[in-house]
Amino acid sequence: MKSRTKVYLAAAGLIAIGIFVGLILSSSFEIATKGYADYKISDKSIETLTRISDAMAELSQAVEPTVVNISTTRTIKTPGVRNPFFNDPFFKKFFGDGGGFGEEPHERKAMSLGSGVIVDPNGYILTNNHVIKGAEEIKVTLADKRVFKGKIIGADAKTDLAVVKIDAKNLPAIKWGNSDKLRTGDMIIAIGSPYGLNQTVTSGIVSAVGRANVGIADYEDFIQTDASINPGNSGGPLVNARGELVGINTAIFSTTGGYQGIGFAIPSNMAQVVMESLIKHGKVIRGWLGIWIQPLSPELAKKFGLKSEKGALVSDIVEGGPADKAGIKRGDFITEFNGKKIDDPTQLRNMVADTPPGREVPVKLIRNGQEISLNVKIAEQSEEESALKPQVENALAGVNVQDITPSLRQNMRLPQRIQGVIITSIAEDSPAQDVLQSEDIIMEVNRTKVKNVNDYLKVVSGIKPDESILLLVYRQGQTFYLTLSSK
Repeated sequence: MKSRTKVYLAAAGLIAIGIFVGLILSSSFEIATKGYADYKISDKSIETLTRISDAMAELSQAVEPTVVNISTTRTIKTPGVRNPFFNDPFFKKFFGDGGGFGEEPHERKAMSLGSGVIVDPNGYILTNNHVIKGAEEIKVTLADKRVFKGKIIGADAKTDLAVVKIDAKNLPAIKWGNSDKLRTGDMIIAIGSPYGLNQTVTSGIVSAVGRANVGIADYEDFIQTDASINPGNSGGPLVNARGELVGINTAIFSTTGGYQGIGFAIPSNMAQVVMESLIKHGKVIRGWLGIWIQPLSPELAKKFGLKSEKGALVSDIVEGGPADKAGIKRGDFITEFNGKKIDDPTQLRNMVADTPPGREVPVKLIRNGQEISLNVKIAEQSEEESALKPQVENALAGVNVQDITPSLRQNMRLPQRIQGVIITSIAEDSPAQDVLQSEDIIMEVNRTKVKNVNDYLKVVSGIKPDESILLLVYRQGQTFYLTLSSK
């Protein structure tokens, strides 16, 4: 009887537990169901987001057939390291000529991946120079999986652009867009093959336009975007909402090697000019003005009596060059070129380079407070003329100087005995940042007198990176020596 009672009690307990658990689960389900029922998205919002999603998908599908994968192969030669004991007869006796010591010279094949975009139905493809540089073999894979052998038509290291041709007809080609119309905040998509993942689409906005001094190429006017650009995306298209090519994805800013929200693309307007010149001439034909220019610092603006810093200050003139013939002088401040206002020297440099040689263009400048209009006939830039002033790779790297003009001498009240070059600006990463100052006058470099920029560059360009430099400097009425070191 007691056993039966225990069984009844156990059963009753299990039933009670079951009812309790059931109530909890029922309550939880009711709460969850109620929570989901209260979570409502308006039909208007759903419709808007669906339309945006459909538009992005349609845009991607329209452009993807024009994007290609580019793989290159090149041979890397390793010189090897020979052990000095190899020449010892004793070691040769036991180990022979190889001896197992050191590393013999050898070759290996290296492969790299990149992207490109078809810009002409007859097989012309635009990509980055660094994608195909040094390539012995180029393989182009289309969106439909067809594979072709690529041939380099031309490459331009100064803009990091290249044109590749494949033997194919009636290819889907992308439409060209006007990159000058891009605005910060415009929606864009980037397509390419990051890490070999073909036809990868990322989206974002235009973060900025006109980015220069990035250190990627000689001629820089980059579009900055937050669309994900990773290794392998180089050479792929940056596309606007109309499905038009507005940029060629080129590089990322990263401290880790991966994407960190900052990518750069070459504007389509610059890319189109370079591409057409490469196809027609096999090289880039650039315009040349025959001047050296620099940005205007607040201090210099004050000295020159200028109200705005937007423009380019002429720091030197090439004798007999187009600017010299037109009447442009050292110390002039160029504000307009060919009807377009100039924001900085980089913009002017790019505009001059894009101007066909032989064309006469109007130039506006300020001289001694007066606005002057001139016409300049642009010449063709030769290899010698295209070279910038010698690159400084020592303790004076990042120090920008100019000649002392009569107006500067008067405004700064410099004695006639003070001859040299004046420092206009110093880069933040320059070894001289904490030693020199803007408006310092460098009179001597390593006990050699300098009277102008040419003298200065001749001396400085011959100094080795690890060599210390002795300077004679004039600052605020005092002359003194100081030393610089890149370490």
